[in-house]
Amino acid sequence: MIVGAKAQGSLPVFFTATFAVAWVFFIPVAAAIPHSGVLGSMLVTLGAFAPSLVALALTARDEGQPGVRALLARTVQGGMAARWYLFAVGYTAAVKLCVALLHRALTGAWPRFGTLPLYVIPFAIAISTPVQAGEEIGWRGYALPRLARRIGLAPASLVLGVIWALWHLPLFFVRWADTYGQSFPMYALQVTALSVAFAWLWVRTGRSLLLTMLLHAAVNNSKDIVPSASAIAPGTFGLNASLVAWLTVAVFWACAAFFLGWMARTESPRAGTYGV
Repeated sequence: MIVGAKAQGSLPVFFTATFAVAWVFFIPVAAAIPHSGVLGSMLVTLGAFAPSLVALALTARDEGQPGVRALLARTVQGGMAARWYLFAVGYTAAVKLCVALLHRALTGAWPRFGTLPLYVIPFAIAISTPVQAGEEIGWRGYALPRLARRIGLAPASLVLGVIWALWHLPLFFVRWADTYGQSFPMYALQVTALSVAFAWLWVRTGRSLLLTMLLHAAVNNSKDIVPSASAIAPGTFGLNASLVAWLTVAVFWACAAFFLGWMARTESPRAGTYGV
């Protein structure tokens, strides 16, 4: 289904509503709930589903039930070659292991490794993959194709990455979150580079949201194989990040440069073909 002019025009509404709905839940947690608990976790979870809830509401308004069914169908769009599943599951882990090797080469010492047993990670990815529909229906299912039709896939992946990172900002003030006090600029650099990888995987797999959901789950559950977080938090807007964080940014952007180049080279044959 090709996105019509009215649906493309819904992008400002989508971004505005997604931020408004999510931040209504995120900000009270950051401001008033100092300890992890059922209420705080519930509010953060509700906010995390804002991108997809808004996307489904706008799709229903503009395209009716057929549009909603088509969008939801992408969350179970499998049948891809095995290499794409391996990429989705292993991309972040490969980046982090590369970072560990670079750290060893540069300093003569291995970086700090995570404490979560490696055998747990595949199970965590499997369990959390369906939950990522809460974001992926919105970011890659709704926003990315509309942005790509306007400005091209490579620029769209960068713009969406910045927006996606900014949407997480209130979570850097949640005192019980692992992002609390960490460098938001460093996080934004990593997320923007990751957005490029998500867009590349999305277009290479026929706009499958199942694969981006799998990649999203793998990012969340394998990023701490080699943790980037600073032991002494530099402050939300500081740049005094760990060497691991800087190396992670460098490797993610080296990969992003390849993905951006591929998307730019192959844009013409895809012009006008992005749909939902």
